[in-house]
Amino acid sequence: MFETVLVANRGEIAVRIIGTLRRMGITSVGVYSDADTDARHVREADIAVRIGPAAAAESYLAIDAILDAAKRTGAQAVHPGYGFLSENAAFARACADAGLVFIGPPAEAIDAMGDKISAKRTVSAAGVPVVPGGAGTAAELTAAAGDIGYPILLKPSAGGGGKGMVVVHEPGELADAIESAQRVARSAFGDDRLLAERFVTSPRHIEIQVLADSHGNAIHLGERECSLQRRHQKIIEEAPSPLLDADTRARMGAAAVDAAKAVDYAGAGTVEFIVSADRPDEFFFMEMNTRLQVEHPVTELVTGLDLVEQQVRVAAGERLGVAQHDVRLDGHAIEARVYAEDPAAGFLPTGGRVLAVAEPAGEGVRVDSGLQPGTVVGSDYDPMLAKVIARGDDREQALLRLDEALAGTAVFGIVTNVPFLRALLADDDVRAGRMDTQMVDRLAERLAVASPVPDEVFAAAALDELLGMQPTAEWVDPWAVPTGWRLGGAIGTLFRLTCGGRDVTVRVTGPPHDATVTVDDGEPIPARAVRRGADVLELTYGGRRRGYGRVMDERADTLWLAEGGRTWAVAEHSLLDVDATATGEAGPVTSPMPGTVLAVKVELDAEVSAGQPLLVVEAMKMEHTITAPIDGVVSEIAVKAGQKVALEETLAVVTPREIEKEQQP
Repeated sequence: MFETVLVANRGEIAVRIIGTLRRMGITSVGVYSDADTDARHVREADIAVRIGPAAAAESYLAIDAILDAAKRTGAQAVHPGYGFLSENAAFARACADAGLVFIGPPAEAIDAMGDKISAKRTVSAAGVPVVPGGAGTAAELTAAAGDIGYPILLKPSAGGGGKGMVVVHEPGELADAIESAQRVARSAFGDDRLLAERFVTSPRHIEIQVLADSHGNAIHLGERECSLQRRHQKIIEEAPSPLLDADTRARMGAAAVDAAKAVDYAGAGTVEFIVSADRPDEFFFMEMNTRLQVEHPVTELVTGLDLVEQQVRVAAGERLGVAQHDVRLDGHAIEARVYAEDPAAGFLPTGGRVLAVAEPAGEGVRVDSGLQPGTVVGSDYDPMLAKVIARGDDREQALLRLDEALAGTAVFGIVTNVPFLRALLADDDVRAGRMDTQMVDRLAERLAVASPVPDEVFAAAALDELLGMQPTAEWVDPWAVPTGWRLGGAIGTLFRLTCGGRDVTVRVTGPPHDATVTVDDGEPIPARAVRRGADVLELTYGGRRRGYGRVMDERADTLWLAEGGRTWAVAEHSLLDVDATATGEAGPVTSPMPGTVLAVKVELDAEVSAGQPLLVVEAMKMEHTITAPIDGVVSEIAVKAGQKVALEETLAVVTPREIEKEQQP
């Protein structure tokens, strides 16, 4: 067995791998970029080595730097996690050339399954059913589409993650679709070859976990349902699938094992199938992921096997310690991916500094996370922050436990998709197991709408501040107590608060433990607030009691509150502030997400119209055009092309023409 293993990854998967290595008594080596100097995986590794600047190409994708770190720390093996270099055959070969064991399949297996066209040919020859289709030039794709019949699915041969995939519904759309898909494939993968497949109606995405050793043994560990996806990216995964019966599960598992054996696979891998919800007994091979999957915890929770441990043991030359007849699926497990994104803003990536983290616990609940207070979430890497997983004796119990766990999840300082996840899991069709791969995109517009900030949240913030204003000395001067009392009687204490687009005035009459709260012109509501330690505010509002997680962001003078999986950032304005909209002034144009400025499309003092493009900001390989909020003059440009910007950082200022004229000498 290995004494030291280097983990060539970051974030939650690096933390998860390090945990297994520690349990196995193996020294772990973490690697980090400049952006991850204080990251959790760096702190938890036994040894940590800097490998480069923030840019992934110069750090986590820099093969020479990683191999050098392994050499300097005496590592005998490298675990690539997922993403980055995990399915890079050149990296696997480089490890072997450097005398290191790559904890993954042979490079030849990665090559064979990395090209979708050759992978389909290989598994088809092994008797695994594949989706009818074709590949080749534009003319050959057109001919294949004619044979298959519409609709068809175009996808890059070398691709992954849904990039470049296009559904074509009729012949007239095909030429433009091929050109677009080739352009994306060339840019993303350096390979513009495409394949056309029959588009399966009501498709379900079901994958089989396989394990194989280098002694010819291979087994499957059942399936995972991964149909809940947004833009081909998985959001919710579960094991087993509510669609399959025992016979189909056995046939699909056997086909997955045949696919693995066809390329002499070794280690943990996943064979992905497409299944029609209308014909669940018919399945087709899509691709094989030659690595650990993000969603592997649900399989671990229903089989009792540690897949990372299995990977390490196989890489060390051991035989599989479990046979197919030993595999039992016990109960049901469901995973939800927590992303730094704002569903209400079109799922734009968010970011910032993590002030605190509330992670759930309890029976059947597991959290894989790379978060800790102080973590800076930027635009350099994938926006996935954590995974919340729940296991139950059956699917209903697993759903209930996962919802409760998400309700107890909060990342203070960053907007996440947790409320969206809860809304999705509460959908009637999801609860009934009626799903397909387009379902989330159909529901997104309805489920992603931001709920208005409740008056109760503003009441909680006002009372929390009032609690902080209470004198704490042994002897208290009555005039120092903030009651709002005047000679004419108590008028209350006023707070002007803003959150989620609402700007309100809150009047609190009486002490925090026995108050009356009025929000704007609403009815006075009896309320009581007590702090339970530094991080919990207990609020009774209108006779209903709730506990809010609380964290004060002193830098931004903002109070973060969390309850039921939702978070609110409540800021206070001085009562003397003048409303900018009342004077006709526009606020600064800010970045809706952390990213990099790609282009500045206007010059200083230029006249612009509302909706006119001002700048282009890139985040997570997506371009976002920032437009002028009003007609006016560009009175300030605060950034330049190539500059990194934070969430809500000022990019430019557009001043109304009338005010611009008044300010001229």
